[in-house]
Amino acid sequence: MQPQILLLKEGTENTQGKQQVISNINACSAIVDAIRTTLGPRGMDKLIVDNRGKATISNDGATIMKLLDVVHPAAKTLVEIAKSQDAEVGDGTTSVVILAGEFLKQCKPFVEEGVHPRVIIKSFRKATKLALDKIAELGVKINKEDEKEYRSLLEKCAATSMSSKLIHQQKDFFSKMVVDAVMMLDELLPLNMIGIKKVQGGALEDTVLVPGVAFKKTFSYAGFEMQKKTYKNPKIAMLNIELELKAEKENAEVRLDNVEEYQKVVDAEWNILYDKLDRIQKSGATVVLSKLPIGDVATQYFADRGMFCAGRVPDEDLQRTMKACGGSIQSTVHDLNDETLGTCETFEEKQVGGERFNFFYGCPKSQTCTIILRGGAEQFMEETERSLHDAIMIVRRAMKNDSVVAGGGAIDMELSKYLRNYSRTIAGKEQLIIGAMAKAFEVIARQLCDNAGFDATNILNKLRQKHAQDGIWWGVDINNENIADNFEACVWEPTIVKSNAIVAASEATCLLLSVDETVKNPRSGQGEQQMGGMPGGMGRGRGRPMM
Repeated sequence: MQPQILLLKEGTENTQGKQQVISNINACSAIVDAIRTTLGPRGMDKLIVDNRGKATISNDGATIMKLLDVVHPAAKTLVEIAKSQDAEVGDGTTSVVILAGEFLKQCKPFVEEGVHPRVIIKSFRKATKLALDKIAELGVKINKEDEKEYRSLLEKCAATSMSSKLIHQQKDFFSKMVVDAVMMLDELLPLNMIGIKKVQGGALEDTVLVPGVAFKKTFSYAGFEMQKKTYKNPKIAMLNIELELKAEKENAEVRLDNVEEYQKVVDAEWNILYDKLDRIQKSGATVVLSKLPIGDVATQYFADRGMFCAGRVPDEDLQRTMKACGGSIQSTVHDLNDETLGTCETFEEKQVGGERFNFFYGCPKSQTCTIILRGGAEQFMEETERSLHDAIMIVRRAMKNDSVVAGGGAIDMELSKYLRNYSRTIAGKEQLIIGAMAKAFEVIARQLCDNAGFDATNILNKLRQKHAQDGIWWGVDINNENIADNFEACVWEPTIVKSNAIVAASEATCLLLSVDETVKNPRSGQGEQQMGGMPGGMGRGRGRPMM
């Protein structure tokens, strides 16, 4: 009898072979089922409560995936692809998870029948390449010359993105706002230059787009009420300096032996502070913003001289003010001049709902803007912010990659038809696998129908017939429980959304198929218990050599 060789430490779980692949596919299907119903204009929302009791209501795929505490190692890849889609494109996060899940589901019978995963992966890679080439060929180029047409096209892309969100009733109002906001940015379209501020109260339609910078009134000291609330053509000093008395003694250790010397130290502190304040005033600045606190002495000083100040301004707001009004953020008061000070046409402080806001209008370099969101419940406003974020990302993508396709399952059905026809021209196992991938593409249209309560089989049959007769852009018509030419119905999305989703879903599928063994190491705590709890944490599970 051969001696048993213990290779892995006790408590290690390992599963391998065909069963492992199938179990991974099942885990991913379970995740997809959790997110499946959120797709499309008739999608439902999920309410997720975290361990601290914070409730989030959302139907943004990436948000839900992040909030679900997924333990299964294979299913985590789906969370990752949703995040990658969110980071790269901003929308289509639900679609990418559903596609990946369906690809895996279509592979399952082949795995069960004993087809080698490598064969499936090879065919999938080939089919993905074909699908991407086809999308690139079908995409309709945007004409940027005609300003009006270009703008309406971007608005349609934004409206399509919002049609599946909570704010779909107001999508016309918001799509114009989103396009305006993105158009204000410079050619790099930096996302952090669009500030979104949430103020509870009021209706959604009270949301405003400020062509410039607006931020909540910061912490303020006595003397603040005496400051003026509106300025015409102010000069704006942006500082990273603490204008308070206590600042100096923290920078040095002072040893004293009599009261006069202490008085000198106190006077010196006052003089240093007043010196700074005088320099700020002499520079001609009338609005002073600082990242660090501005104390009560300084607040009173500015109020007496008809100047406005705000301390503890968040960094991103200060950066946006600098971008819009020019100037630069100074960490010393010694070279405040017209080059380092910003300007704008009007500065005012106004009430918005229950908050007071500082507004900067008519900024000379206005490459930034702020959306002030209004609404009732906090969760609702957070979801509105996520929806706007998706729409802003979509408009940015459409401006950078100027080609669009029809949404609503149209492009997916066309790819499905194309791959199905292609699969019939080749022999061997590839034919079946590319055929299966073609079938998987139908899941988007089917899910749109299911979520809206339509008869999916009936509508898919109509769509297959239309696509077979070269009706390229026919997809699901949610409003009339039928099919329609979605390109004419203006349901558009940037080509990159789809191609990125297909690449990510296909990569995740290939990755999971190529895994045939999972080894789960026991936690270090178990190792210590087996060793009788050796002191100093020298348990077996630590992976350190035994002394």
